[in-house]
Amino acid sequence: MDQLTDFFKSITLDKEPKNLYEPIYYTLSQGGKRLRPRLVLMSAELFGGKTELALYPAAAFEMLHNFTLIHDDIMDDAPIRRGQPTVYRKWNGNIAILSGDALATLALQTILETPAPPQTALALSKLLAQTSVEICEGQQKDLDFETTDQVTLNDYINMIRYKTAVLLAGCLKAGAIVADATTENQQLIYEYGIQLGLAFQLKDDLLDVYGDGTVFGKKIGGDIRENKKTYLYLSALQDADAQQKERLLHYFSSTDFDDWEKFEAVKAIYNQTGIPHKTEQQIAIFLEKALENLEKIDIEDDKRKEPFRDLVRELRQRNK
Repeated sequence: MDQLTDFFKSITLDKEPKNLYEPIYYTLSQGGKRLRPRLVLMSAELFGGKTELALYPAAAFEMLHNFTLIHDDIMDDAPIRRGQPTVYRKWNGNIAILSGDALATLALQTILETPAPPQTALALSKLLAQTSVEICEGQQKDLDFETTDQVTLNDYINMIRYKTAVLLAGCLKAGAIVADATTENQQLIYEYGIQLGLAFQLKDDLLDVYGDGTVFGKKIGGDIRENKKTYLYLSALQDADAQQKERLLHYFSSTDFDDWEKFEAVKAIYNQTGIPHKTEQQIAIFLEKALENLEKIDIEDDKRKEPFRDLVRELRQRNK
C-alpha cells in the first residue's frame, strides 16, 4: 500500500488552496483498514490481472470511500473518526463539504487515468459512478429512517446494501474488470462482496454498542445516542415484550437523555432480548452466502481463493 500513500501525497501536498487539500490529505493519510483498495488488488490477483493497473481503481475507490466518510461525519455529527477529530470538527462544515466534493471528483479523475483499453476505463468509470449514486441512495434511506417508525429489518438490510455493501462489491468487481474476468465471474465476485458488506455493517452495528472505543477508533454508543434504527434496535423492537418495547421507544423518542443513562438502558434491553447473539447469527448467514458465491467462481487455480476465505474468517473475528 506504499504506492497508494505516495499517490495520495502527490495529489494533495503543497497544493493550493490549503484549506481544500489539507483536509483531503488528513483523511487519506489516516489509512484506516485500507480494506477497499485491498479488495481491488486481491480481486485482480484472483483473476490473473496486473497489479500496476489495479492500483488506479484501488486508489479511486479508497478516495470515494473517504469522501463518504467526510460527509457522513457531518450528517451524523460524529466527533471522532479513526481515533482522530473528524474533518468538520478539525476545520469546519463548509470546508469538509467542499473537500469531500473535491475528493469524489479526484476519484473519478483517477479511475479515468487507468492505463488500460478504453472499454476497460469506461467500464471502471461506470462502476465507480453507479457505486457513488447507490451509496447516496443508501445514505438518504438511512436519513429517511430517522423520521419514520415504519422501518422493518428487510428495509434496513436493503438500506445497508446500498450504503455499505455496494462499495465493497464495487471494489471487487473493479479488480475483476481490470483482469478481464468473464462477466459471470465479475458478477459472482460482486455478490461475494455484497454479502461481505452486509456482514461488515452488522458487525459495525454490534461494535458500536459492544466494542472497545480505544480499539474501534470512534466513540461507542453513537447509534443509540442519535436514535439510529440499526439491526440491533429493529431486532430488539421485534423481539421485546411490551414493557421492554415501551422503554425502548421511550429512549429512542429523543436525543435529550443523559448519554450514559440512555446507552446503558438500551444495552440492557439488547442483552435481555439476546440481540448480540442474534446479530452474530445473521452475520454468519451473510458470510456463508459470500463463501457460496466464491466457490462458484470458475478459475484454474482454486488456491487463489484462499485469501477470500481468510477475509471471511477475519471478519468473523473483527473487533475494530
